[in-house]
Amino acid sequence: MPRGGAGGQRVELARTLRRTRDQLISADGMPPRIELELLRQHVPQFSAGLPILAIIVGAAGALFALADLPVMIAWVCLNLLTALPLLVMLRAFEKTAPSMVAAFSWRRRFQAGHVVLGVPWAILMLWPSCEACGFEALDAVRLAVVVAAIATLALIGASLKGVVLWSFGPLALAAAYLASTTDDPSRMALHGVLLAAVPFFAVVSSRLRASKVDRIRHRTERDQFTFEIEAARIASDQARQRAEEANLAKSQFLATMSHELRTPLNAILGFSEVISEEILGPVGNDTYRDYARDIHNSGQHLLDLINEILDLSRVEAGRYTLNEEAVSLVAIAKAAIGFVQMKADTKRIEIRAEFEPDLPQLWGDPRSLRQVILNLLSNAVKFTPPKGRILVRVGWTAGGGQYVSVRDNGPGIPKEEMPLVLSSFGQGTNAIKSAEQGTGLGLPIVQALVSLHNGSFELSSAAGQGTEALATFPHARVLEVMPALGDLS
Repeated sequence: MPRGGAGGQRVELARTLRRTRDQLISADGMPPRIELELLRQHVPQFSAGLPILAIIVGAAGALFALADLPVMIAWVCLNLLTALPLLVMLRAFEKTAPSMVAAFSWRRRFQAGHVVLGVPWAILMLWPSCEACGFEALDAVRLAVVVAAIATLALIGASLKGVVLWSFGPLALAAAYLASTTDDPSRMALHGVLLAAVPFFAVVSSRLRASKVDRIRHRTERDQFTFEIEAARIASDQARQRAEEANLAKSQFLATMSHELRTPLNAILGFSEVISEEILGPVGNDTYRDYARDIHNSGQHLLDLINEILDLSRVEAGRYTLNEEAVSLVAIAKAAIGFVQMKADTKRIEIRAEFEPDLPQLWGDPRSLRQVILNLLSNAVKFTPPKGRILVRVGWTAGGGQYVSVRDNGPGIPKEEMPLVLSSFGQGTNAIKSAEQGTGLGLPIVQALVSLHNGSFELSSAAGQGTEALATFPHARVLEVMPALGDLS
């Protein structure tokens, strides 16, 4: 394609875009949506004010009757004739329901119609006074009638931009001409007052229009805000529905995968244990036996991971059921220490227990509480260096509840990593460096299970100063010891 042709297309495209922009935004920066709303207000307001204008036209026609009845009839007919195009346009606007693009085109049509409507009033001003009728105040009465017409139109047609200037611009020119050509000071003053009335009521009409624009803007912003809120609510409902569907799909997936993984894992664990223990006979090769132990340990780790994921998923889905009964935190803590004692002995870690005597029983789920204490002890043993110390305490809280505390002298957790280690699958730098990396689900499970018991979980630590995990249970779960019936007497 020749360069000249491409350049011509670009110029034509630019002109089209400029014309479209000019159609959408007026010279005064008025958006078409607001202009169309103003025109919709102008049509019924002007139609409702027509009877008032008709009365004023009749009063003005009476002035002509003082001079000549045919002149009055001709002037009234002229008013009807000049008002007809505007009335037709108003009717057409109501029928067509124009779009925003045509708003400024309709405004220009209405303005042209008001120019035609103002021609008879200019004729009224230019018509010579009646000297033979004997009414000396005729000019003053004519001025009052014209000002009433200007004020009425300023009020009923304020929605149309420049309605006073467009309608009574010809009259203002006639008043200026008469003021400049007369030698009578009284008539010059009357014409000057009339000449000043047109811009005055033009300003009044402009202020009324500006207030209407502000109201429309505020209403539009309110409607837009309401629409955005409704859209956000719908989006939120859809997002919640998708999340519920995703959660259901996750639960179904986990349930299916749990069954599918447990079956081969049980076989892997069983066969690897048989091989490593040489139950059916010697393996004959130490390396194979070590491999079997590694397979068993890896399978056990994977099974523990599946169990932890399922536990956390059930808690998050609100499907974790507590089988509550009277339990002793001290007894559960002692049993948990026994589970990890062998591993602690391997690392030569000292586990010291401090239990307050005569603690009453707690109302809770023994399996969940056992898992809470076991997870805390397992973490402590895992991250405590060889020859370290772990302190396990069970006792009263200040509010009459009970607590379990596990404190170690390990490397600790930096303050900025606290939110990370308490999140699902979150692991701090020490866990990453450790040879005994876990799943990162132990502490989130502890948090969830303690929360199900209406308790609270706190983790306090500092780099190089060890870590203390504290699980507290409220006084409402402590079973009070009631005295025997014989003691009441």
